[in-house]
Order: sequence, then C-alpha cells, then structure tokens
Amino acid sequence: MGTTALVTGANRGLGKETARRLARRGMTVLLGSRDPVRGDEAARDLASDGDVRPLRLDVTDPPCVAAAAARIEDEHGRLDVLVNNAGLMVEALATEMTAADMRRAYEVNVFGAVTVLNAVLPLLRRSEAPRVVNVSSTTASLTLTGGGADFGGDAHLRLAYSSSKAALNMLTVQYAAAFAADPGLAHIKINAATPGYVATDMSAYRGTRTVEEGSRIIVDLATLPADGPTGGFFREQGPVPW
Repeated sequence: MGTTALVTGANRGLGKETARRLARRGMTVLLGSRDPVRGDEAARDLASDGDVRPLRLDVTDPPCVAAAAARIEDEHGRLDVLVNNAGLMVEALATEMTAADMRRAYEVNVFGAVTVLNAVLPLLRRSEAPRVVNVSSTTASLTLTGGGADFGGDAHLRLAYSSSKAALNMLTVQYAAAFAADPGLAHIKINAATPGYVATDMSAYRGTRTVEEGSRIIVDLATLPADGPTGGFFREQGPVPW
C-alpha cells in the first residue's frame, strides 16, 4: 500500500498546491474541503498530477471530522501524512478586535487542528513514518514580532490570526513532547511551517510569494527522512525563532 496524505482546507490556494505536489510524489492525497462541490472541482483539476481524492471535511464540525477519519480507516487503513492547512483570517485593529472575532479564528486555526489530529491519531500510529505539518505563519513568531519585523501587508490587523498561529506553534511543541514520551507514538514527527506572505484569497492576493514557493517547506516537512527534526518551526530558509 502506498503513502496516504490528508491536506485540510485544500480546495484552493496553498492547500491545493500542497496536494498537487504531494500527489506528484506518488502519494494518494485526500483533498479536504468544507464545500464538497469545490472539493470535487479541485480534485478534478489535480487529476493529471496523481491520485487526488476529495474528502468532505469541515474542521470546525467534530461529527464531520469523525466521519472523515472513519472513511480514511475504511478505505486506507492508516494515514501517513497530515497537513493541517485549513485557516481563517479575521482582520481588525487590536483595539477594535472582539472576543467573538478571536473565537472565529481560533475555532479554525487552533481547535480545528486539534480536532483533526485527535481524530486521525490512531491512523497515524499505524504508519511506519507518520508526518504532521501544522501550517503556521511568520507573524506567529514572538521574537520577530517583538523585534519589529516587517511581515508585509497589514500585519497590524492580524491580532486574531497571528495569535492563533502562535498557539498552533505551541501545540506543535506540546504534541512533539507527548509523542516522544509514548512508545506507540514516538515515530510521529510533527513540525510547524511558515510559507511566508503568499498570494492567495486569504491575503487578497497581495502576498509576495507564489503558492509554489510557499508550499515547498510544507512538502519538505511532510516528507522528512527518519533523521529529520520534530517539534520545530521552519520556513524555506531554515528554523524560525519562536
């Protein structure tokens, strides 16, 4: 049986390009999409790139996630790669951001990632070389943000997004430690990736990087060798400071 990968939020943009690149590497890619029509369309678009199959997956809907995990188990028996790519941008000045706005972002960017990972963890356990990639953001770096780094675009409007991705980074560290402490999970490698400021719907196509460029680090971490890192935060050029 070949390698099976699940990419959440993959019907467009960075997720779709990640699905394309993994399929070209010979993986069976499950293209997660909240909208089944858009998921079907995206999978058809990628048909010439390899084995890409649509999978209805709303990361904010636990029963939907459970149903998707059950389908993966029935059809594939295990999962080798999970890319937590589904994300939501909620923009407002920090002084105008509401708790409701924050919850919307965290529901997808943090709680959604936890829901999916928990649901497929038994399937990852069965893989010989499971890899988990949490798609984060350079704006999640406390070091860079505190140092006044210029991230491009409207970084001052990204309180909800950036803080939720910082939380996702902490999840990455905590899961890596938990996996290492469990003999049945110690073979799982989990890392956070930042694709940079990519031109997608989420950035209103103002980003300075292409989806091809942004997906490289995600694919690299999804295909790490046995001696690769775990519990880290990486961009294409190397580690990113927390």
